[in-house]
Formats: sequence, C-alpha cells, structure tokens
Amino acid sequence: MRTMQVDAALVLFCVWLAVVAGQSPQPRGHKLETYKQSRSRRETSRMEGGGGHKSGSPIFKRSPDMTKLPMTKSEQLLRIDDHDFTMRPAFGGPPIPVGVDVQVESLDTISEVDMDFTMTLYLRHYWKDERLAFPSTNNQSMTFDSRLVKKIWVPDMFFVHSKRSFIHDTTTDNVMLRVYPDGNVLYSLRVTVTAMCNMDLSRFPLDTQTCSLEIESYAYTDDDLMLYWKKGNESLNTDDRISLSQFLIQKFHTTTKLAFYSSTGWYNRLYIHFTLRRHIFFFLLQTYFPATLMVMLSWVSFWIDRRAVPARVPLGITTVLTMSTIITGVNASMPRVSYIKAVDIYLWVSFVFVFLSVIEYAAVNYLSTVQERKERKLRERLPCTCGIGNPDDMMIDPQITGYGSMDVNTTGNYGMPENGGRQERMLAQVALNDPHITSQVKPSRGYVNIWIDTHAIDKYSRVFFPGAYVLFNIIYWSIYS
Repeated sequence: MRTMQVDAALVLFCVWLAVVAGQSPQPRGHKLETYKQSRSRRETSRMEGGGGHKSGSPIFKRSPDMTKLPMTKSEQLLRIDDHDFTMRPAFGGPPIPVGVDVQVESLDTISEVDMDFTMTLYLRHYWKDERLAFPSTNNQSMTFDSRLVKKIWVPDMFFVHSKRSFIHDTTTDNVMLRVYPDGNVLYSLRVTVTAMCNMDLSRFPLDTQTCSLEIESYAYTDDDLMLYWKKGNESLNTDDRISLSQFLIQKFHTTTKLAFYSSTGWYNRLYIHFTLRRHIFFFLLQTYFPATLMVMLSWVSFWIDRRAVPARVPLGITTVLTMSTIITGVNASMPRVSYIKAVDIYLWVSFVFVFLSVIEYAAVNYLSTVQERKERKLRERLPCTCGIGNPDDMMIDPQITGYGSMDVNTTGNYGMPENGGRQERMLAQVALNDPHITSQVKPSRGYVNIWIDTHAIDKYSRVFFPGAYVLFNIIYWSIYS
C-alpha cells in the first residue's frame, strides 16, 4: 500500500512539472506592472475593442491632454542657438536703425539745491533683427519677459548726465519684448531716472527753467547704430495728470543731435526738453509779503515821539532781526551760487530800508542832543534877565520876539522840559534880538541859528521812505515779472 501511495505522488509531481514547463516564460528584465498601470492598459484595450458595449453606452474614447503634448520651445522657434547675438544685426553692413518713443508717466521732483530732476517713463525701442524671424500662419507676434532679453541683442541705451536710474521690478521686472514673424522687435521697459539740470537762478523765483533728458547708445557709434525718434515730436507722449507743486509744465518737445567724443567718435543723441515756469504765489506768501510788512512796520517809528527811546529803538532792532531771519531762511533752501538772484535784490533792498529807519532815529536823537547842549551853553553865557517883564507876555508879543502866536506854538519844546523849557528858549531868543544884550555876548556863528527843528526829519521821512519803496517795487516788478 505504501508503495502505491509513493507512485501516485510521483505521478502527480511529474504532471505538475509538465504543466509548468508548458507555460511561456517572461522575457528577462520584465518589470511588474502596478495596479494603476494594469487597469489603465485593460481599459485602453477594452475601449479599442469595443468592450462589448452598445452604441448608446455612456463610456467614450478619451481625448488627448493637450497640455501634456510636447511643445516647441520659443528658443528653438527663434533659433537662438543658431546665431551669435553678441553682434548687432547686419554686422558689417549699414547702421541698424533703432526708433525710440517715450511715454512720460510722472515728473516727480525738481531740486534747485542739487540741480536735478526725477522722471519716470516708459522707454520703447523698435528695430528689425532678421535672425529672430519665425514662420507663422496667422502673423501673430510673440511676447516675452526679461528672461529672453538676456539671450538676444538689444540696443545699449543709457541716459547722459544721469545721477541715478533703475528699472522697476515690482512685482517682476518691468520689461517687455515682442517679436514679430518678419523679425521686427519691440523692446519696452519702465525706468525712473534722476538726471542733471543746469538751472539759471538769476531770476529766481520769477524764473523759467528748461531741463533735458538725453538718450544715447553707449557702445555703438553712428556707423553701427542710427538712433532716431520714431514719429518725430509725436514720439513723446505725456500724461495729462502730471503736475508739480512748485512749477507749471509749459511744454515738452524732442530734438536729435550728434555728440562727439574724442576717443570713440560720433554718436546719435536724443533729447527730451521740457519747460517749467515757477509758481510765484508761494514765494509771495512766504517771502515778499513778510519782507514788505517788516519795511512798513519800521516806518511806524516816524510817528513816535523822538524822546520815546524805549519805544523806537526796540522797534527798529526787531525789524532788522526779522529781515535777517527771512534772508537766512530763503538762502538755506537755495544752492550757493556766485551771482545775485532776484529774491536777493528784493530782500536786501528791504533790509536797507529797515536799517535806514534805525539810522534815521539815531540821527534825530543825535541832533536833538547837540541842540540841547548848544542851548544850555547859550543860557550860561547870557546876562541876567531879571529886568525883563513877564516872559509869557514877551513870548506872545510879536514886536519883541519877532514871532506871531503861531510861531510860538510851532517852535516846539523838543529836548526841553514842559514847564520852563519854552520860556527859557524864548528868553534866549529875546536876548539875542535885543541889541543891548547881544552886544555883551561874543558873536558866534553857532549861536545865531542854533534852533534846528529836528522834528522835520521825521516829517520828511514819513514821505520819503514810503515813496522810495513804492518806486523800487514798481521798477522791480516791471523788470522781473
């Protein structure tokens, strides 16, 4: 029995080996399919073979995913690698024409101290490079960003006399490159530039300034690159909303010139000119009106009694110091130029008027002092007037004094006490008119006409100072306005 069981086992083992040997082996290196791959293969074979579905089955053949299809690279389409773009187009031939147009976005600041201006603009270049031509059935252009700009030839423009400039990079580099099928290229970028502006401030603040932004190729002379405005004056466009707080923009215009460098040659240079006229109202409020008021304030001292020293002296000094402060404040915001500006003329003339009002009071005070001293000496040298009658009666008697009642009132009592000063003066005058008395006094030219009406200086100043200042203003504004 045991022998029969062993034989049966051997027979089953041989049958199993035969079955295994009859199957086709898989090729060497075959990889096992994943479940996802196996399912996808089965669905594809079922869709191709119909899968036994009827014509009305909702399962259809899937359309191919176009986003996963192999696309032609732009660099291959433009044949970037087939050309040497370190050389300009048509190298060795005639100069390549490069057209330029500008869109001024904003005129930010004008600085008189630094003699410069800041402008933001869109700078666009137009040229033709046949190396970038590509086949197209619909004649549509291709637009690229700054990444392709670094791989092709572009004009090497720069701003002459610029101090600072940069290309905006928020949120990405503000650079655009557009290539047309025939090889025409548009290259645009957004730039902010700070450039020098030579200003003539001799008429400041009643001046008009003209500034220029100059564009030029750095490496290519006019034998290699011909730079020009694409549409003449129409190549320059400005935003109507551009405005400045201190200037009025009168006009923009363009010109083209040749610039010569002794070591490299001639270059085409493009100019953007803009004319600015300064607003005067700010300076009228901050400079001219305060200066005029200070001058008028200094005239108030002409109506103050000359004996009121504590009133007239501080008034004159205050106006002088205020004018000095105004002059210092104006010059602090201006460049240190070596010529006289229009505002300097007005301020310094006003300062002279204020200073002369102080000198006028000093002259009045000095002459009053001299007059009092001479009167005191004369009284000391006169003989005793005990025999003279009532001084009041004598002062009002025209036959004795030679003055009428009005003359007595108008002689004044300047520099003398209110009570006895007038009487002493008139007694001195009577003594001088009496031949018996004057014969006893040594004649002296200084004592013949010692009474000077110092109050007349103030009277004349009340008319002369305002008249002269009004005349100065008429001449000043007729010249500079």
